[in-house]
Amino acid sequence: MAINIQAIRGMHDLLPDRIGLWQRLEDETRRVLESYGYSEIRTPLVEVTDLFKRSIGEVTDIVEKEMYSFPDSNGDSLSLRPEGTASCVRAAIEHGLLDQPRRLWYRGPMYRHERPQKGRYRQFHQIGVEVFGLEGPDIDQEVLFLTQRIWRTLGLEGLRLEVNSLGEAEERSAYRVELVAYLEAHHAHLDDDSRRRLLTNPLRVLDAKNPELREVIAGAPVLLDHLGEASRRHFEAFCAGLDDAGIPYQINPRLVRGLDYYNRTVFEWITDDLGAQGTVCAGGRYDGLVAQLGGRPTAAVGFAMGLERLVALLENGKANGLPSPPPLDAYLVAVGAAAQAAAPGLAELLRDAIPDLRLQCHCGGGSFKSQFKKADRSGARFALVLGEEELKRGILGVKPLRGDGEQRDLSHEELESFLLAARQDGP
Repeated sequence: MAINIQAIRGMHDLLPDRIGLWQRLEDETRRVLESYGYSEIRTPLVEVTDLFKRSIGEVTDIVEKEMYSFPDSNGDSLSLRPEGTASCVRAAIEHGLLDQPRRLWYRGPMYRHERPQKGRYRQFHQIGVEVFGLEGPDIDQEVLFLTQRIWRTLGLEGLRLEVNSLGEAEERSAYRVELVAYLEAHHAHLDDDSRRRLLTNPLRVLDAKNPELREVIAGAPVLLDHLGEASRRHFEAFCAGLDDAGIPYQINPRLVRGLDYYNRTVFEWITDDLGAQGTVCAGGRYDGLVAQLGGRPTAAVGFAMGLERLVALLENGKANGLPSPPPLDAYLVAVGAAAQAAAPGLAELLRDAIPDLRLQCHCGGGSFKSQFKKADRSGARFALVLGEEELKRGILGVKPLRGDGEQRDLSHEELESFLLAARQDGP
C-alpha cells in the first residue's frame, strides 16, 4: 500500500473553511496601508544566503540555526527568506527605488527551521512595511499610527505597545562593554545559551526567555542611559508624538529585537492571549542597512506582523466587529437536460449585468431536491430555479432561502432589477 505524503512538519495548509478569515485580514490591512500611501512590492522567496548573513547578522539565531539554506546547481548558497526586510532593501537598491522617499509594503510566506509550536511555525506569513529616505521621529510614529488603525479596523482589542531605543552603533558599543562586564560578574547564573551569546551578541541576553534569568536581566545596565544627545532627542520626540496621538505605550529598556540591523527606535505589539508567542507585530529603525548592503546611506524604518498570530486572535474572539464574509446572492438550480445545458450561459449573462453578483451555478446534475439542499447549504439568499417550463417561458423562479417568502417567477430583466435591489438592501 502506498504511503500517504503529508505536509512538512511546521508547514500548514490553509483550507477553504478558514481562508475567508485570512482574506479579510489581508484585505482590511491592505486598505489601511493604501490609505496611508504605501505601495506593494513582491520579492522572491529565495535569495542568495549572503544577503541574510550580511543584513540579519551571522551570530543571530536565525542565521546560525534557523535558515533553510541549500546549494544550487552552480554551487551558490541560496536560502528561503526568513524575513522580508533584507529582500525589500535588496530590491530597492537593485531597481533604483531610493531616488526619493518610498513607503512600501509586502506580504507572503517566510521560512525558519524552528521547533514548531503554537504560534511559531516553519512556514509562516507576514505583512510588512518598509519606509526609505525619511529620518525624523514622525515616520516612526506614522508606522505605529497605521498599525493602531489596522487593529481598530480589525476590531482587535487588548494589544499593548512596548518601545525602546537602541541608539547608534557607537553608543551600543560603549554600552556593550558595561553589559559584558556585568554579565561576566554573573556568569555562574547564566544558562548555556546566554553564555554563548555573551561571546557573540551580548545584547541578545537581555531578550532571554528563561525565567531563571529574570533577576540577572533586571539588574543589568540600561541602554537608554548610554544614548547620545541626538538619539535621546529622537526618542523623546517619538514618545511625545505617541502621547499626543493618545496611543498608550510602555518603555521597555530590555527590548532589543533579534536582528542586528536595528538602531534607535524599536517596538513590539504584544498580546497576553497567545501564551509564549505573544508578539504579533514588531519592528523599528534600521538606518545603516541600505549602505551595509551596497546602497547609498539611507534612513529606513519598518515592521512585520505575523498573520498566523493575528488570525488566532480573531478566531479566539479577540476581535470586535470584524465583518463576516459576504454570503452568496443566489444559487442557480437547473432541472432537466435542456435547463442544465442553458444554466451556465444564463449565469454568465447575469454576471455581465451585475458585475459584483455573488452567484453559484449548480454543476454535476442531480434531482431537484438534492440541488435545493445544496443551494440551502451554500448560504445563498435566494435559489434561482430553471426548469424546462421556465426555459420555454424565458423566466426564472426566485425562492428566498433565508426567512419566509414565496417563490415568484421573474423575467430575466425583472430578475436583474430584483437582484440589484436585494444587494442594495443588504443581507
